[in-house]
Amino acid sequence: MSTSSARNSWGSRLGLVLFLAFLPLASTAPAQCAPAATPAATSSGAVLVIKGAVKQEVSLTLADLKAAARVKLSAKGHDGAMHEYEGVALQTLLARAGVPAAGDLKGKNMALFAVAEAGDGYRAVFSLAELDADFAAESVLIADTADGKELGSDQGPLRLVVPGDKRQGRWVRMLKTITVAPAP
Repeated sequence: MSTSSARNSWGSRLGLVLFLAFLPLASTAPAQCAPAATPAATSSGAVLVIKGAVKQEVSLTLADLKAAARVKLSAKGHDGAMHEYEGVALQTLLARAGVPAAGDLKGKNMALFAVAEAGDGYRAVFSLAELDADFAAESVLIADTADGKELGSDQGPLRLVVPGDKRQGRWVRMLKTITVAPAP
């Protein structure tokens, strides 16, 4: 094989590898075409965006979350002590974005997942069934308070609380986005 042929073959393989690597990202397009919502900033800068394979992208301010149906739950925090967290059930916000739930979680919708991402890039993955009350025993909470106080800047202003997990690895602090996508 000539040097030129070897380079072309290598270049073709590299192109194929890059195409396959980025193919899963292309599958995260919204299920329906809707105009992208512009994140609404608050004076504190707190914004949560729910996007991806949703009927409608949703941007929420801290005030929006305070006005939503509130949930309180007790769970053991990273420090090993029990704390009372308050916020909004993630399932409630996913419903606002038009994510399939309850009886609609069947067939191809069972392959949908949600990625919770923090401002620092930390991410955790959930199947939609884990976040649905018809499947899961406990509610996942987007908390903005712990023990009656707003979360500090090192934890919030928003934090995912997953009381059913034995370890808090998916308790995403400084939560910024929830992206829904189909499994490849």
